[in-house]
Amino acid sequence: MRYVILLIFSLLLFASCMESADRQPNILFAISDDQSFQHAGAYGYKAAMTPNFDRIASEGILFRNAFSAAPGCSPSRASILTGRHIWQIEQAGTHASEFPAKYVCYTDLLDSAGYHVGYTNKGWGPGNWEISGRTRNPAGEEYSSIQDDNAPEYINKTDYAENFKAFLEERQEGQPFCFWYGAGEPHRRYKAGIGVEHGYNLQEIVVPPFLPDAEEVKSDMADYLFEINHFDTHLGRMIKTLEEIGELDNTIIVVTSDNGMPFPRAKANLYEYGFHMPLAIRWGARVKGGRVVDDLVSLTDMAPTFLELANVGHPSSQNGENPMIGKSIVNLLQAQGSGVIDAGRDAIFSGRERHSSSRWNNLTYPQRAIRTHDFLYIKNFKPERWPVGAPEKLNSSGELEPGYHDIDNFTDNYVYIERESPEVKQYFDWAVAKRPMEELYDIQNDPGCLNNLAENPAFEDVLIDHRNRLQVRLDLTHDPRVVGNGDIWEEYVRYSPIREFPEPDWKK
Repeated sequence: MRYVILLIFSLLLFASCMESADRQPNILFAISDDQSFQHAGAYGYKAAMTPNFDRIASEGILFRNAFSAAPGCSPSRASILTGRHIWQIEQAGTHASEFPAKYVCYTDLLDSAGYHVGYTNKGWGPGNWEISGRTRNPAGEEYSSIQDDNAPEYINKTDYAENFKAFLEERQEGQPFCFWYGAGEPHRRYKAGIGVEHGYNLQEIVVPPFLPDAEEVKSDMADYLFEINHFDTHLGRMIKTLEEIGELDNTIIVVTSDNGMPFPRAKANLYEYGFHMPLAIRWGARVKGGRVVDDLVSLTDMAPTFLELANVGHPSSQNGENPMIGKSIVNLLQAQGSGVIDAGRDAIFSGRERHSSSRWNNLTYPQRAIRTHDFLYIKNFKPERWPVGAPEKLNSSGELEPGYHDIDNFTDNYVYIERESPEVKQYFDWAVAKRPMEELYDIQNDPGCLNNLAENPAFEDVLIDHRNRLQVRLDLTHDPRVVGNGDIWEEYVRYSPIREFPEPDWKK
C-alpha cells in the first residue's frame, strides 16, 4: 500500500511539473531608474542593501557583463522594448521625443498572444507616445493609481507593489502575465542625508575613481543607495505576492536598470558607470541557480528572450522588416555552468544622441561605442561640442547662468561647488571637458575610464580592431551617422522643456 501511495504521489508530482512546463511563463521585468551595475550586494558592494536583488541572483543567475543600449532612460527603454539599437528606431532613439508605432514592442506581441500586460510608474519615457498613433504606453496598460502618501521626500509616491497586486487581480484565471515594474528610484533629487539617517555607514561606501573621496560625496552616494533599497523593497513585496498566489516558480523575474548612476561621468556617458548595468534573472527550477555568467549581454537581448520563452513569433521573421538586432539569451539561461558560456558573445554596442536640453539649438552629443571583454572604444562624432552640455545657459531674462545640464542637478554637486579647489579641479575637468574624437579604455585595469589609450602606440592594433568592428556594425545596421543624413537627429522634436543657450564659438 505504501508503494501505491508513493507511486500516486510521484505521478501527481510529475503531472504537476509537466503542466508547469507546458504553461507559458509569466514575466516580471523590474527596472530601476539610474543604477550602475556595481551597486548591489550580490556584486560585493558591501554598502548596498539589496536583499531581494541578491536573492534573485542567488536562486538564479547573476550577470556581470550586462549593458544598456544607451546611457539615458528614454532611448534605453525603447531599445529594451524593441530589441533594436537606438539608431534603428528613429525618434525613439533619442530623449523625450516620440515612439513610431511601426517599431513593434515585445509587450504588444505578448498582448496579442493572450498575455495580460501592464506596468507601474515609469514605462517608456519621457516622451510623447500618443503622437505616433499608439493607444497606450509601449510598456502596456498603466497601473499607478495606488499611492503611498508616507513615502519619504523625493521618493515617488506610487506604491509599486500594491499596483502590481491590482494588476494581477484583473487578469483572467490561468492567464499568463507580463508586468513592467518601473521604479522612479534612484533618480535624483535626493533628500540630503537620508542615507545616513537610515543606517548607511559612510566608511563602507566605495567612491568611483572619477569622483573625489570626500565625505560629501559619500553622503550623496548614501542617499543614492537608500533609493536603490526602496526599489529593492518593493521588488521583495512583489516576490512575496507571487509566492502567495503560487506563481513564483513560473515567473521569469528579471532585475536591471536603464542607465547608470546620476553622477558626473556616469549617467548620459558611454563610460562603464554610464551603461554597465546590474542584471539578475530567476525562473524557478527552469534556470539552474547559483550561477555567475560573464557573457557580454545587451538589454536589447531581453525582447527576443521573452518572445522565445513565451513561444511568440516576431513579424520580422515573416516579412523581414524592422528586425530585432538583440540576441536571445535562452541558451545562457538553460546552461549549467558559470563564466563565459557563449564564445560568440564577444562584443556589445551602445550609443547616445540627445539627453537633456543642454546645448544651443537643442543639439545632440552623438556617440557610438563597442565594448569587448577587455576594452571600451568610443567614437565622438562632434568633439567640438560640450559632452555634458554648454557651460552656460540663458535664463528668462537673457542673463547667463550655469549649464552642464546633462549631469542631473550638477550645480548642487560637490564636484561643481568645489571645482576651483586643487583637490577637486581634476574631477571637474574629467566630468565636463571636451573630448577627442576617439577614446579607448583598458576596462580590466581602468574601470573608471580615466586613461585614454587612443593615442598610445602600444594599443594601436587594439584601437584599429575596435574602430573597424564598430564601423562594420554601424554600416550593417544602417546608422544615419555613418550611412548619411546623420543630422536627422537634430531635427527630432523634443517634447520636454527646451532651454536657451548662447551661440557656440564654433558656429560664429
